[in-house]
Amino acid sequence: MNEPAQSDAERKMQFLYALRSKGVTDARVLNAMEAVDRGPFIRGLFAERAYEDMPLPIACGQTISQPSVVGLMTQALQINPRDKVLEIGTGSGYQAAILSKLARRVYTIDRHRRLVREAREIFDTLDLNNITAITADGSHGLSEQAPFDRIIVTAAAEDPPGPLLAQLKVGGIMVVPVGQSDTVQHLIRVRKTADGLEYDEMRAVRFVPLLEGLGKDT
Repeated sequence: MNEPAQSDAERKMQFLYALRSKGVTDARVLNAMEAVDRGPFIRGLFAERAYEDMPLPIACGQTISQPSVVGLMTQALQINPRDKVLEIGTGSGYQAAILSKLARRVYTIDRHRRLVREAREIFDTLDLNNITAITADGSHGLSEQAPFDRIIVTAAAEDPPGPLLAQLKVGGIMVVPVGQSDTVQHLIRVRKTADGLEYDEMRAVRFVPLLEGLGKDT
């Protein structure tokens, strides 16, 4: 006998419970993640798993992070409503959509033109008008829009990238996975103060590597 399908309300309740159980407790972040349906950002075979707390493959050999990691990274940024945020690694666009609910303006960069094009289509469908998605080498940041209040990097670097730190405002926060791509990585929060940089190590993570140049699909 088949089990009855979950209602949207039940699925959403379980989704938010999973986030809270993993440490996502900030009310604004939870509200943003409740407001942005992960479903449209996952296509093909894995679409039915959109509401599970797991990373999933997307086009161009990339992944969409598990929601609890998205929530923890977003929470660590401590975004204010007037902030201008830079995201390196658009991927599916899901993280940028969450950021758009919290910040004044979001700039997101990816080296794969296809990913940027597909993310833009979803942003348009969802009327997320405060996101600018750009195909470029994200390791260089976006100097023409700098400085940024917050920067989030969704690919692992060996060290927090110098060009991105230079584009972060004094008083700003950057969250970035740091470590070799084939070994343990750690999520690092960097605060830029008038006296220098302060680092907090948050947790072990697993991200695709931050690569220079554009993807082959561009």
